[in-house]
Amino acid sequence: MYAKCEEYHVPVLLKETVDGLDIKPGGIYVDLTFGGGGHSREILRRLQGTGHLYSFDQDQDAQQGARSMENEGNFTFIRSNFRFLRNWMLYYGHEQVDGILADLGVSSHHLDEEGRGFSFRFDAPLDMRMNQRAKLTAQRIIADYSEEALSDILYLYGELKNSRRIASAIVKARQQQPVTTTKELVEVLRPLMGYDREKKDLARVFQALRIEVNGEMLALRQMLAATTEVLRPGGRLSILTYHSLEDRMVKNIVKAGNIEGKVVTDLFGCSNAPLEAVNRSVITPSAEEQNSNPRSRSAKLRVAKKREQ
Repeated sequence: MYAKCEEYHVPVLLKETVDGLDIKPGGIYVDLTFGGGGHSREILRRLQGTGHLYSFDQDQDAQQGARSMENEGNFTFIRSNFRFLRNWMLYYGHEQVDGILADLGVSSHHLDEEGRGFSFRFDAPLDMRMNQRAKLTAQRIIADYSEEALSDILYLYGELKNSRRIASAIVKARQQQPVTTTKELVEVLRPLMGYDREKKDLARVFQALRIEVNGEMLALRQMLAATTEVLRPGGRLSILTYHSLEDRMVKNIVKAGNIEGKVVTDLFGCSNAPLEAVNRSVITPSAEEQNSNPRSRSAKLRVAKKREQ
């Protein structure tokens, strides 16, 4: 249940991420990951007059948190997956916008909400849905996916070298009795985890399941493609990533304008990529922020600008 923004979710690189948008007070902006509203509130603080912010989130808790802001005339909350960015902007009459922000990955609220099953720190049903209206849960994946399919998502989304062994252990365990809670899953996995890497490897398993449950990679691919169309020339894209899969996709869209990273040039050898990087290297949190907000330790901020036509 949403209480206060700062309790729900602590924004990472708040100033740097919003500064990256180079906000024009009367511009149109989009926060694709409302969460606890930290980034949205900072954007709103910088808007005036005709300036407007559209914030996306598919989570019911986030929608409840946004209610306190909906009375403000320059704010609109959209309960939807950010893959539908372009559709919703056209619905509200905006073919292009001045800036787009996204804070990817799982929020601190999701990790701290015991009943949602995002974290192995608590004993909870294997759920992991960011959109509570969705049907697929982590429990269904554990129960129904073949050993090969389980191995694939653990390898692709968790980057686990022993994905086959983990998948085999899960299948053997579920043949004995259903694996329905985070605690039961951890008990299955623990014998396969080295003592010095247990927490890191468990986190990777849970990350892989969460990504599969929420279709995160496909949604990110569609969203990134949409940003190149929705941003107006000179508009800014400010994106926080937390693992290599996300960061690689963002890096490629900035570099080449496509997820694969294939640079296309014109007859003169100039890149046709619609975006150009604003910061030469990724921005990372200070040691002080990393100590105060553990979620920030793996964060990377990339800022890009739509090329002038």
